[in-house]
Amino acid sequence: MAPRMGSLWDAVGNTPLLRIGSLSRQTGCDIVAKAEFMNPGGSIKDRAAKGMIQRAEGTGLLKPGGTIVEGTAGNTGIGLGLLGRERGYRVVVTMPDNQAREKYEYLEAMGVEVRRVPAVPFSNPSHFFHQARVLAEANGWAWMNQFENTANGDFHYETTGPEIWEQAEGRVDVLVASVGSGGTLSGTSRYLKEKNPALRVVLVDPPGSGLYCQVRTGKMETAGSSITEGIGIMRLTENFRQARVDEAMRLEDQGMLEMLYHLAREDALVVGTSAALNVRAAWEVARKHQGQGLRIVTFLCDHGSRYASKVFNPEFLASKGLTVKPLPAV
Repeated sequence: MAPRMGSLWDAVGNTPLLRIGSLSRQTGCDIVAKAEFMNPGGSIKDRAAKGMIQRAEGTGLLKPGGTIVEGTAGNTGIGLGLLGRERGYRVVVTMPDNQAREKYEYLEAMGVEVRRVPAVPFSNPSHFFHQARVLAEANGWAWMNQFENTANGDFHYETTGPEIWEQAEGRVDVLVASVGSGGTLSGTSRYLKEKNPALRVVLVDPPGSGLYCQVRTGKMETAGSSITEGIGIMRLTENFRQARVDEAMRLEDQGMLEMLYHLAREDALVVGTSAALNVRAAWEVARKHQGQGLRIVTFLCDHGSRYASKVFNPEFLASKGLTVKPLPAV
């Protein structure tokens, strides 16, 4: 029987859970990852976009022919652009001006209006988050507010968590995830903890983000910077407040890059920077539990082609002091 016809809206979610063979064999643990790059917009943020549009329509915030506005590092904007344009909305995004060029090109190709703003700290009024709010207030547009809008995390509770539980046949020992808005970790950790209270939830944070210190010490402190995009924040969002986190680790860009190239060369998985960071953290957990057969779940947030001008550019990597080399021995 042929599959029924559907829309891009219908295509969000139900992504496969992939076993990462090389790393699972190395560690004696089952390292699996949700292939979120297989969503129609190419990233996990399609889920947040669908959840937020769905709630905005239901509450009347978003009316036919209306305008969606959002501050984004790119992927949420792509998800909103994809689903919003399909449903007849105008979509405007504010983005920091230091993101991979592929994201701007993708958005503009769909007819999304991209307003680039300086890449500045959250406290600066020019930050992309504040600029989206200002546009919404000035024009009466529907601001999605992915960081504080719990429709984001709730959609992951309703979809991502149940999908993982079913695909993993009811056995998940560790969940590993980085945080952008907090929605993925919030919804997925809440659902899986309800199913398995013994589940360990590990937050992985890049340099330049304060969540590692927040989880470990209760203080939002940080140092350094990272080439990873769309993850790492210096404030407690409403979505992250609802996440159920047991421990945190911080990983440098060099470790992320080693995993990014390993996945491409050994597992044919060409993934983005946040995905590589997630998998590196899952691998580090597995190394500590060598041969114990734990099932460790994480997320392949988007595809590496979205970052090709950076992570596959030797000149860019050299400018950041990064080199391509193999993973350390297990």
